[in-house]
Amino acid sequence: MVTRLDKVDLAKKVESKKEYESKLLRLQAHLLRLQHLLHQEKIAVVIVMEGWDAAGKGGAIKRVTEHLDPRGFKVWPIAAPEPHESRYHYLQRFWRKLPRYGEITIFDRSWYGRVLVERIEGFAEKEAWSRAYKEINDFEKLLSDDRYLIMKYWFHISKAEQLLRFKAREANPLKSWKLTDEDWRNREKWDLYLEAAEEMFAKTDTEYAPWYIIPSNNKRYARLETLNNIVQTIEKYLSANNIALPDYGEKE
Repeated sequence: MVTRLDKVDLAKKVESKKEYESKLLRLQAHLLRLQHLLHQEKIAVVIVMEGWDAAGKGGAIKRVTEHLDPRGFKVWPIAAPEPHESRYHYLQRFWRKLPRYGEITIFDRSWYGRVLVERIEGFAEKEAWSRAYKEINDFEKLLSDDRYLIMKYWFHISKAEQLLRFKAREANPLKSWKLTDEDWRNREKWDLYLEAAEEMFAKTDTEYAPWYIIPSNNKRYARLETLNNIVQTIEKYLSANNIALPDYGEKE
């Protein structure tokens, strides 16, 4: 059976560094202007970043936030819950990290761990993670009904490309800390994670909180595609709510 990820064109790339840098700066400038408008209109943005290990989430997040007003955004790196957090419903720790109206929050990993790592590693019983799809949809719908714009990104690379990046990290003393034994163990369970991801897309890709698949074998393409999608999604949301878009100051 052909899956959603099977259909992703991983050959997409940006040909030149000059083209990349020009487009990157333009998109970053657009996003900065949109950030000011979101603050003015008191609209909150939630961006979820998921994907394979070494797929480039960190690099994309860096480029998305590089020129934003630091007073209006936050990035939350999500790891395993702390012992005290495990005493609550799994969504509780994410409620506490939601942005205020007018701010942007990026989740580097998210509540989708419930149906990914917790499912695969047995940290959640089948009844619990099976129930989580509806809980997550309800959670996101609740937010989207109340001035929250939700965007969810899956950074997709091939298994061969992941191995190349693992080896490169392993050989680089400045990046070797990024590679852990857990990364290697996760790689051994690639097919299980693939199955879990496909079910996640099928059950949580909604009109109010859609999934966007980012082809990430080429890092430059992935960064531009992510920024472009964020800009376009915010613009579409603002237009749908009869809010005038900012003047980007560009001449035809």
